[in-house]
Amino acid sequence: MGDPAVSAAEVMTSAGIDVLRGIAEGRLPAAPIAATLGMGLESVEPGKVVFTLDPAEFHYNPIGSVHGGVYATILDSATGCAVHSMLPAGVGYTSLDLTVKFLRAMTTTTGRVRCTGTVTHLGGRTALAEARLTDGADRLLATATSSILVMRP
Repeated sequence: MGDPAVSAAEVMTSAGIDVLRGIAEGRLPAAPIAATLGMGLESVEPGKVVFTLDPAEFHYNPIGSVHGGVYATILDSATGCAVHSMLPAGVGYTSLDLTVKFLRAMTTTTGRVRCTGTVTHLGGRTALAEARLTDGADRLLATATSSILVMRP
């Protein structure tokens, strides 16, 4: 895991899509939460990102399945980064809300999951993004929508 300050500094001088591509390609360090949970940034294009996760027992809640907070974290990352992919250098963002719908349980037997975030609307001060969390058979595990505050200098 690299120094997160390196990527944060890059946000000030590079477009969001370039920062995210740098993270996906390993040229820039990912956020520490990605290393903590084992999330990977698989692909980035304008308005769309894909994260991956291999569910492990350390993600489990007391009833033997992946904790809802793990779902929420990858969904929040996908919605936020989808918006970030459309922002110019020096512009930040933060989630205003996140609405998650849990549809299927996730366990170690689920295998690698993908979380695709897309931008629905990008305005001057707010954005709206959606994310879909699916398993290898493309079964829907969860969805989310997020309102995102765009912070311009």
